[in-house]
Amino acid sequence: MKFLVQRTTLVFDLFFCLVFVPLIIILGPARYWLTRWTFFFFLVCAYLYLCYFIIKHLDFPKLMIARKYKKIGIAILLFICSNCLLSHFPLPDVEFITPAMTEYQTSVRNQSIELSMWLMFSLVIGYSLTVSFVNALYEQLLLKKQIENQKNKAEMAMFKAQISPHFLFNTLNSLYSLVIGTSQKAEDAFIKFTEILRYTYVTIENESVALKDEVAYIQNYIDLQALRLNRHTTVYWTHDIDDDSVMVPPMILLTFVENAFKYGTSTSRDCSIIINLTLKDGVLAFETQNGVMKHADEFRRDLPVGMENCRARLEALFPDRHTLDISEADNKFKVSLTIQLF
Repeated sequence: MKFLVQRTTLVFDLFFCLVFVPLIIILGPARYWLTRWTFFFFLVCAYLYLCYFIIKHLDFPKLMIARKYKKIGIAILLFICSNCLLSHFPLPDVEFITPAMTEYQTSVRNQSIELSMWLMFSLVIGYSLTVSFVNALYEQLLLKKQIENQKNKAEMAMFKAQISPHFLFNTLNSLYSLVIGTSQKAEDAFIKFTEILRYTYVTIENESVALKDEVAYIQNYIDLQALRLNRHTTVYWTHDIDDDSVMVPPMILLTFVENAFKYGTSTSRDCSIIINLTLKDGVLAFETQNGVMKHADEFRRDLPVGMENCRARLEALFPDRHTLDISEADNKFKVSLTIQLF
């Protein structure tokens, strides 16, 4: 996908540099400036190219998505000021025998140059912004296509692997009727396991779920894991949410929780797993921390695959609206995820 975006961007850049700017110069009055004011001519050309690549670097669509309106306003103001300064570049006066005519012709020439500068500036800015938004739209379309392909693959894998949900849940209900009365712990575990399966089957078709459902899913997963753990493993699970009806992609956090239990538990050594989830003013912060209980080589070999899949999914769902920091130090593994939901 990155290759397609880069190739499209290269086409736009080459068109601007080799076709668009030369046409502006040839068809406009700027072509006469080359012989009369050579330095000014090349200064104007450099300025036009600089405007294009600065706008491209700033990436106005992403700034708008991130609501960085102050940065946009400052950039626009700087562009306008720089164009004003260049429009009033000191050039030699037009020489006439009559001083009054010299002053008048010089004024007319300066106004013509100023008008030409603003016209060329407007065309370059218009082209630059158009290219930026077209590239952003093209990238979003590719991301959407990628997400759809991943979803189709996941659904196909689920379809191949799954038993009929109706048959599965009927069977689980039958087994539950056999478990009733044997052990309260077994009953609770069976219910939580059934809820996890039901959540997985139901949400596979949904693009988003309420955060409270995702929290309940994580809680059930932690409770089930706790059944197999002994006194050596302590789990600290906290969540502070100001609006649990906020919609999030299903199972977006599960991989991190799974990894914490997979690599951070032990039946013979004391260890702890810390899981924190907060939501405040539309910003979701999620953190896991655990010790590395498995062999370091095995841990570093197995872990990257799941993490890279999570990175790809987050990049597709929240481009430029999330940060994912993964670190390992002093035999401690830490994941910090922040998402700007709205």
